[in-house]
Amino acid sequence: MGSYANKHLISDETVVFETKLHWVIFFTLRSLFTLTIAAWLKRWLSEYVITNRRIIIKTGFIARDTFEMNLSKIESVNVDQSVMGRILNFGSITIIGTGGTRETFHNISKPLEFRKAFQELC
Repeated sequence: MGSYANKHLISDETVVFETKLHWVIFFTLRSLFTLTIAAWLKRWLSEYVITNRRIIIKTGFIARDTFEMNLSKIESVNVDQSVMGRILNFGSITIIGTGGTRETFHNISKPLEFRKAFQELC
């Protein structure tokens, strides 16, 4: 389990599902210019976790972005996959919360399993 999610679990909270960025991020122009160091750091420092109470998404190290939302406040989790995404099992997830909150995360590994894990908890 990721270190950020592990440190920020509340009492009686357990991790149900965890994924990370897909390896396809190593084949971007930015990754090639930085000799894959940027992609490796981005993948290593990103956490996508579903617990029995909330979704926790953390990206970055020095400039850290976190997204945490209680499962009861989430209306839906949408998955978008291209043909290549279907073949290689990666895609984008969009989390839509109550009140119109919409957050999209790209190049997620196993996005359908992410959505299934969410749906099984609701």
